[in-house]
Amino acid sequence: MDTADLGLPVDVPSTALFTDQYELTMLQAALRAGTAGRRSVFEVFTRRLPHGRRYGVVAGTGRVLDAVENFRFDAGVLGFLRERQIVDEETLQWLSGYRFGGDIWGYPEGEVYFPGSPLMRVEGTFAECVLLETVILSILNHDSAIAAAASRMASAAGRRPLIEMGARRTHELSAVAAARAAYIGGFATTSDLAAGFRYGIPTVGTSAHAFTLLHDRERDAFRAQVDSLGRGTTLLVDTYDVAEAVRTAVEVAGPELGAVRIDSGDLLLVAHRVRQQLDELGAVDTKIVVTSDLDEYAIASLAAAPVDAYGVGTQLVTGSGHPTCSMVYKLVARAESGDPRAPLVPVAKRSTGGKTSIGGRKWAARRLDPDGVAEAEIIGTGPVPADLADRQLLVELVKGGEVVAREPLDVVRDRHAAARANLPLSATQLSRGEPVIPTEYVPARSGN
Repeated sequence: MDTADLGLPVDVPSTALFTDQYELTMLQAALRAGTAGRRSVFEVFTRRLPHGRRYGVVAGTGRVLDAVENFRFDAGVLGFLRERQIVDEETLQWLSGYRFGGDIWGYPEGEVYFPGSPLMRVEGTFAECVLLETVILSILNHDSAIAAAASRMASAAGRRPLIEMGARRTHELSAVAAARAAYIGGFATTSDLAAGFRYGIPTVGTSAHAFTLLHDRERDAFRAQVDSLGRGTTLLVDTYDVAEAVRTAVEVAGPELGAVRIDSGDLLLVAHRVRQQLDELGAVDTKIVVTSDLDEYAIASLAAAPVDAYGVGTQLVTGSGHPTCSMVYKLVARAESGDPRAPLVPVAKRSTGGKTSIGGRKWAARRLDPDGVAEAEIIGTGPVPADLADRQLLVELVKGGEVVAREPLDVVRDRHAAARANLPLSATQLSRGEPVIPTEYVPARSGN
C-alpha cells in the first residue's frame, strides 16, 4: 500500500509534553529577558556515527512533521504545568497560543548521512524553536537508529525479504515507530498490526509454538491451520522434531505448502536439511523462513543457505546494539536583536571532550565521482559552490508553520535504496570501519 502518514489515532493527541522541563524554563527566562523573539537557527546533527558504522539513515522525518503539528498546549497540559508550578502565568499565557510558525529544512527522509551532516534545520524565534528540541531528537534518534540497523540487515539479506517482528521486544508505541523505520531501511513486511493500520505497511503472520502445543498432535495443529488459512500458509516446524514436522506438513498441505518456519537450532545446518527433505517430498516451491534472534551478522552467515526470508525482532528494535544515533540539536545562529530585520550571527559551543560545534546556518551537498558514486559530504556556511548547486541535500519541510513535504512511505523507502546504492561498495561491508565517505567543510566567504 502506497500511503502517506495518515494521522490515524495510534498516538497521543498532543506532543507538547514530550519535552524536558528546561525547555520551558529557558522559555520563561527568555521571555523575561526580552530575547525570546530573536530570530534563531537550530540544527540537528551528530558528531560521530555509532562505532563501526559506515553511514547513517535519516528516518522519522514524517513523524517529526506530525509532532510539530500536534505540539499544542491544551487546557489539560496547561493545568498540569500550572499545578506543578513549572512556569509562571505569563509563560503559560504565551504557551496557550503556541503554534510553530517558522521554517524547517532537512535531509529528505530515507537519505543517508555522515558525521556533521545538518540533518534538520529549524528556523524561527528562539521561543518557538527551543521547545521542539526534545521531541525532534527523540524521534530522529530512535527511528534513524532502527533504520540504520534495518539497512545493514537488508544489505546482508540481498534479494531475500525481511520480516519485522520486534513488537514484543519494545514499548508498544516504539514498536510502531520501529516497524516504520524498518520499512524505510528495506524490510518488506511487519507483524505489527498497529504499524499496518497507521502507516499502511504490509503485515504478515500465521502461528506460534503455542498453537502447536494447544493440539493433541502436531498433525492436528497443521491441519487446523491449513483448513483456516489455506495451503499457502507458513507452518512452524521446530516445536518437536523438525524432520517429522516437515514430513507431516507436506502430508497435510501437499506440495502447495507455502513455507515452513524454523525458529531454533543451527539454522545453517537445519535449513540445508529441510530444503533437501522438502525437495525429496516434492515440495520444491515451498519456502523456508528462519527466525531466532537474527542480526545482520547472522543474516550474512546464512547467505549460502537455502533460506527464502528472514524474520527479525530483538536486534532490529534495539538498533542492533546501537539504539540511538547521538544526534544533538544546537543553536548555530541568532539575530543580533529582536528586530526581524536584524542580521544573523553565528554562535557555537566551545568545549573540550569532543563536544564542540560549528556555528552558522549550513548547507550540505554530496560530491560524486565521474561514475556517480558518492565521494564526500560537503558542508558549508557561505555561498554554495557552483559545481555543487544541483547536489544540495536539504529540502524544505515546513514553511511558515505549514507542512509542505509529506510523502508516501514507499517513496521514502525507494529513496533510501537509491541513496545506499550510490555509496561506495564498502558501505555494505559489516566489518568495522570509518564512515564510507569523508565530511569536508567549506569555510564561509561571506556572512550568513
